[in-house]
Amino acid sequence: MSNLISTSLYCPFTSQINRYAGVLEGYALEWVLRFKLLANESSYQRFCKSRFFLLVASAYPHSNLEELKIANDWLSWVFIWDDQCDLSELKKQPEVLKTLHKRFIEILNGAELNSQDILFSHALTDLRQRTLERGSIKWFRYFISCLEDYFQGCVWEATNRANGIVPDVESYIRLRRSSVGVYAVLALTEFCHQLIIPNILKEQSIVKKLELITTDIIAWSNDIFSASREIASGDVHNLVFVLHNQEQFSLEKAIERVTEIHDQEVRSLIDLEASLPSFGEELDTELAKYISGMHNWIRGNLDWYARSYRYQSSERLELTEFK
Repeated sequence: MSNLISTSLYCPFTSQINRYAGVLEGYALEWVLRFKLLANESSYQRFCKSRFFLLVASAYPHSNLEELKIANDWLSWVFIWDDQCDLSELKKQPEVLKTLHKRFIEILNGAELNSQDILFSHALTDLRQRTLERGSIKWFRYFISCLEDYFQGCVWEATNRANGIVPDVESYIRLRRSSVGVYAVLALTEFCHQLIIPNILKEQSIVKKLELITTDIIAWSNDIFSASREIASGDVHNLVFVLHNQEQFSLEKAIERVTEIHDQEVRSLIDLEASLPSFGEELDTELAKYISGMHNWIRGNLDWYARSYRYQSSERLELTEFK
């Protein structure tokens, strides 16, 4: 299966890297070690080989160092938790996930830790404090709503696994937009690059469409590159597998079809950008920076796949409490 994966996805956006990438590489493991989020030495080695810091440095090329560190820790948190949702015993326990996610949201909203909280909750308290030192409470509430959407996507996938459901293409596309978590990482673009995107701009239908297309582009590239790992682990939540199952495509044909879908979405994004109206000089400037952030994520994501070990193994990054 692994030799079916092609890296020839269409992406006309320029590769960029943050000037603090080298510093971030040295820092990347510190926070994870401090909160003991991984179970053993092999998990730490896999974490290092995943090279999440490269994704962060590519996705936020203009960020200051402290904001970049915070974004790196958020991405580390999400990636490790995502593996628990996909590959541990939690993958078929939606009610347990609901309980854990409810507690995570309470902590992000300021709840005090108690003796029952897992290490991930302690890490969230630290992230909340550091993020609010540099970001506004209004932005942070929006960021929490993005994480809630991601959590709901994780529960949906667990519900499917528990009930032996293979989603149809339409259902999968709709729910994948939650489980991929792109809205949260785009929100971090605002945080890292100190953008001011007011609600009047966020609520514009064309801006929402730009975000949606960016989400799909990143989701489908992820599904292409993670297909080997996910199919090997028995996970059905991948557009390659869903098309293979519903349309009776060969895996080769399914990958070709998802590649076509991805490439068309990139062209649709470019076409939509060309039709943007003016919202006034100040808003136009902020929106241009936000769109540049979308491009950075699309390009940086592809660059990271080529340099990361993450999707070359079906072993998960184990969380201490869920060995």
